[in-house]
Amino acid sequence: MMSGPNSVCTVSFSVIPGPVAALAHRTTRLTWLLLLGAMLCLLAACGTTQKVGPGYYRVQSGDTLTQIAREHGQTVHSLMRMNDIRNANVLRVGQVLKVGTGGASATSSSSSTSTSAPSPVLPRPANAIDMIWPADGSVDARAKKPSPHGIVITNRAGTPIKAVADGKVVYAGDALRGYGNLVIVDHASGFLTVYAHNQSLDVKEGQRVKQGQRIAAMGSSASNQVGLYFEVRYQGKAVDALRYLPRR
Repeated sequence: MMSGPNSVCTVSFSVIPGPVAALAHRTTRLTWLLLLGAMLCLLAACGTTQKVGPGYYRVQSGDTLTQIAREHGQTVHSLMRMNDIRNANVLRVGQVLKVGTGGASATSSSSSTSTSAPSPVLPRPANAIDMIWPADGSVDARAKKPSPHGIVITNRAGTPIKAVADGKVVYAGDALRGYGNLVIVDHASGFLTVYAHNQSLDVKEGQRVKQGQRIAAMGSSASNQVGLYFEVRYQGKAVDALRYLPRR
């Protein structure tokens, strides 16, 4: 039970023989799954922002002007011109950009009760790991995603899903609602990668995987289309996946 900002939640376990030990083990795993599900939902919620009107976009953590331009059918130069941006590498979280035609006012849609100054978009960390693409296919920019920083790669059902880098599988299952058959791989330097909506899984929790190793098959579990939802997280926060994948 948790109450108040300074509460501490302590869980203790003892070694119990026989069937009781097995029950305790299942309870521990269920608790871990619930905590993991809550973490993903919370992190996804933290990555969302208040909606703005048609033709506008609010900058979120991890965004780049190149990504925003690509997702809205613009060029970097056109966005810089429309928004009087002098340095394409300088964006602020919470900044509202004009990305197309629309009658909404950026001023009215960007009002906030927060008194803190918007934080700058974090640059790609120096310890970023080298990644490969997790699957062959096309990136569907219009697909609905748990996080705006993730991507959906579409192809035929059964297309191999590969680990983007060496790591350890910390989750493999379908207990997290909305993700279908899901694999989460823990990499070095604080990076996690998420692979969701798979048709089948080829790895187990605790298994070590190598870059390029098949870990799943593309599918449509918990989704209305065949495709891989892929996400990169750095130190617990979703970051722009396209910034970490090589150019095609």
